[in-house]
Amino acid sequence: MIRFGPAGNCDSFYAEGHKASVEAPAWLNGRGLTAYEYSFGHGISLREDTARQIAGEARENGVRVSVHAPYYINLANPDPEKRAASFRYILESARRAVWLGGDRVVVHVGAQQKLTRDEALRHCEKALREVYPMLEAEGLGEAHICPETMGRPSQIGDLKETLRFCLLDERLIPCIDFAHLHALGQGALNGPEAFAAVLDEIESALGIARARRIHIHFSTIEYGPKGEVRHRTFAEPDFGPRFEHLAPLLAARGYEPTVICECRGTQAEDARAMKDIYEGVIQ
Repeated sequence: MIRFGPAGNCDSFYAEGHKASVEAPAWLNGRGLTAYEYSFGHGISLREDTARQIAGEARENGVRVSVHAPYYINLANPDPEKRAASFRYILESARRAVWLGGDRVVVHVGAQQKLTRDEALRHCEKALREVYPMLEAEGLGEAHICPETMGRPSQIGDLKETLRFCLLDERLIPCIDFAHLHALGQGALNGPEAFAAVLDEIESALGIARARRIHIHFSTIEYGPKGEVRHRTFAEPDFGPRFEHLAPLLAARGYEPTVICECRGTQAEDARAMKDIYEGVIQ
């Protein structure tokens, strides 16, 4: 079953008078959405009692919750204290994912900084091998860490690198951010053939069974010479990529991903638009 939903709470959620994320699952259910990504991008402060309240509301309303770990994780950093902090952020994000009734933790793997690309990749691979024993020791071994494809050349995580990471452990699920791939490729995802090539590469690396249950981030995006600038909205026709090119491929190939919309401020409305596009394909 393919699921659609927003990253966080959109502008209209607050404009309608809602103030707390515990209200989000029922609000999403009322809009026909069945996924919700809770972001710890700028820090982790969610308490267990609140998280379990959200989990109860999500179960009651048929909404699957995922989480996004802090943006400042950098598994490429060789400094022991910085690496320990990154591990802690992943563990604390996974713990809250469990409290929220979910099992997917989206992670920005890291940045190259002053390292060579190969050095940075080796550090990231070593860290991803080390993180699961830590998760298991905390009773969190069933969590799916989802390394995300990134939108700037300075960041670790182009498509090939992300798939390479996911070969390290069956529990790793790639988070394919099509906006980031579009920005990284300077507008590369401009038609169905380009999207098909991405799916072909995922299937070749991971096999069709794992490919069908990837985690997806989708929005339109503004980019420049250095890659990603900012996420945009579906109402802005000058920006891509466009979900109309991807939806028929997901249907034809039997994919059942979670699709999270990251459009700026209209993420719930644009998630619903993606669902409508997809349902129009399969009818």
